[in-house]
Formats: sequence, C-alpha cells, structure tokens
Amino acid sequence: MTYRLYYWPGIQGRGEFVRLLLEEAGAAYIDVGNDEEAGGLEAVQALLAAPDAVHPPFAPPVLVSGKVVVAQVAAILQFLGPRLGLVACDANAALWTHQLQLTIADIVAEAHDTHHPVDGGDWYRNQKPEALRRARAFREARMPKFLGWFEQVLARNPKGPEHLVGARLSYADLSLFQLVEGLRYAFPRAMGGLERDIPGVIALAQRVAARPKVSAYLASPRRLPFNEEGIFRHYPELDG
Repeated sequence: MTYRLYYWPGIQGRGEFVRLLLEEAGAAYIDVGNDEEAGGLEAVQALLAAPDAVHPPFAPPVLVSGKVVVAQVAAILQFLGPRLGLVACDANAALWTHQLQLTIADIVAEAHDTHHPVDGGDWYRNQKPEALRRARAFREARMPKFLGWFEQVLARNPKGPEHLVGARLSYADLSLFQLVEGLRYAFPRAMGGLERDIPGVIALAQRVAARPKVSAYLASPRRLPFNEEGIFRHYPELDG
C-alpha cells in the first residue's frame, strides 16, 4: 500500500503529524503537495473541489488509502495507527491515545490563534494588538496548562514515563514531539523558561527525535523547515 497525503506545499503545518507517523512506520507514501510529478498544489486543490465526492474533506491534511479518504489529523492517525503498529490493540488504550491526540489538536489550534486571533484569512500585521494579547495569555497560562497536563499523563502511566500510553511508542508520542518542536520554534523564550518544569515531556521528545527512522527523516530534505506560513510561526514580539 502506498498512501497519498494531500497537504499544502512548502509548510509542515498539520500535515507534519501525519508525515511523522508514516516515516516512523517506514510506510510508502507520496506527499502530493510537495511532489510535482504527483500533481503538487493543483492536485490538492482538485481533491478538495471534486464535485462528485460523497464525503468531501473540509481542508487538508487528507489521506487517501485505496478507496478510503480520511481528513482531520486525529482521524487520520486513528485510521493509520492500528494498520502501522503505532497504537495499542487494547480498545481502552487506543481510545485514550485518540483522546491525547485530540488534546494536542486543541493546543495546536490555540498556537495558531496567537498570530491570527481575529481573522484567519487576514494578514497578521492587521491584527497585531490582538495577537500580542492572545500570545501573552497563551505563553503564561495555556502553554503551561497543556504541557503540564502531558507531564502528569507521563508520570501516571502505569507502564512508566517512557511513553504516553503503555510501554511502547504510539502516534501520540510522535505528535507530542512535533508539538514541542513547534512551540520551541514559535516561542523559544517562553519554552526555555517552561522546559525545566516539564522534564518528562522534554525527555520524551528527545527519545522520539533519536529514533533511527525519525532521526533520518529529520535530517532529510523531506522534513520541511518551520516558517512563517505554517501553524507555528516565530514573531519575536509574540514571545514576550
């Protein structure tokens, strides 16, 4: 099976959470938006605008697996996890993993809203005052609350603090790594002050980064750099 991932070209964005799972699993996939031979941006736009789609996706990322079309990061990972061995077979553990992923989606959305707090379709420069206020609340209250909660999840894992769920890697671990990397890029000062309070989260992120397939991916050109077009954007004024 060769999966087809549809996401906007040139940015990590929400597509990166899916890429990390596919890379760790060693799965064959085509990153359509970044592959001109596969159609690039036009193919992504065509998928979204397909007039005969029974279940039309609202927005990328979209995963196509044969006749199955899945949108939304958490749903894509829930679909891929058992197929690629990155979620527990136990139903309760799998549901808990999905809940963790949905919580990561919540903080990712809040991170995006620090630079687009009023209108997601308008320029950042046109909503700077509101962004400054939103970013301060995010840095001082929301980041510590979310990351502190993940620290508790690790500490309370009956199988030990090496993973979020059970005793082996799940897609939630990969996504928490990506969240940490994104926040480090967008808010390096704030994260620098917060990391000492979340040693378990940081240790997990380091372990994920050191995994052979993830490490090889991070060093490859497939790993797009963070930039000011994606979800995690570094505007120094928003970092306090």
